Amino acid sequence: MVWRREAFLGQVRERGEYETLEEAERAARVVLALLGAHLVGEVRAQLAARLPEGFALMLLNPLQSAEPLPPERFVAATAAWIEGATAQTAAWDVSAVLSTAADAAGDDLLGQILLQLPAGYDLLFGRPQPT
Repeated sequence: MVWRREAFLGQVRERGEYETLEEAERAARVVLALLGAHLVGEVRAQLAARLPEGFALMLLNPLQSAEPLPPERFVAATAAWIEGATAQTAAWDVSAVLSTAADAAGDDLLGQILLQLPAGYDLLFGRPQPT
């Protein structure tokens, strides 16, 4: 099922406790663009197919990371792209967006996504995996 833009942003807004949809959208655009640089192939395409069109395009941006960033560096990269963000606020942004993306993905696809990322991303998606 593809999420409608309003529903996706509403969920991000609620989880991130943003005052406006614009704040939620800013976080979603940055986090999904960074995530898209770390995913490849069918997994990235399947996640994009479940997101609202504008966010799917951010995820499918052709820029690719040479190698996936560890979770701490992913949060730091998010902070660098959001004006006025700190490591703490960026962690909040990442959590709000990725937990909503995890809902859109579902458990099976999320498992495939996590296989493409370094250890620790399960926590960023709000879905701790058993060790």
